[in-house]
Amino acid sequence: MRLTKQTNYAVRMLMYCAANDGKLSRIPEIAKAYGVSELFLFKIIQPLHKAGIMETVRGRNGGVRLGRPANEITLFDVVRVTEENFSMAECFDDDGDTDCPLVDSCGFNGALREALNAFFSVLAKYTIADLVRRRNDIFKLLNLDEDKRVETSAA
Repeated sequence: MRLTKQTNYAVRMLMYCAANDGKLSRIPEIAKAYGVSELFLFKIIQPLHKAGIMETVRGRNGGVRLGRPANEITLFDVVRVTEENFSMAECFDDDGDTDCPLVDSCGFNGALREALNAFFSVLAKYTIADLVRRRNDIFKLLNLDEDKRVETSAA
């Protein structure tokens, strides 16, 4: 299984916000830190915001921040919101368009489902906070400077 770029950058954006310690983060700065387009990040924010994982503040002094504490956002939460399809074989597809007569009683299907559930279980054990434990290193790598951070303000 391969996760999409959307999931990859969603996790990275959340890590950036977590490392920014509750302060508002600006999309241009996040885009620059990761070498990705701002438009791509804006598209990723929409499902994260809708799920309550990310909060947005509009306006000249606006930005983004985590929608809840980093230790309450699991990787499974992010993957569930950003991935569209977890189909590991055609018999997993929801459209029911398979020629296999064993689809409802196949051992292979059961093994793949078990593997997918194990994958989800492991993702549920890790939070965004776990990924930024070495905050000072991440701070330096992402060029998060104390002076560049936007202060949290009432919107």
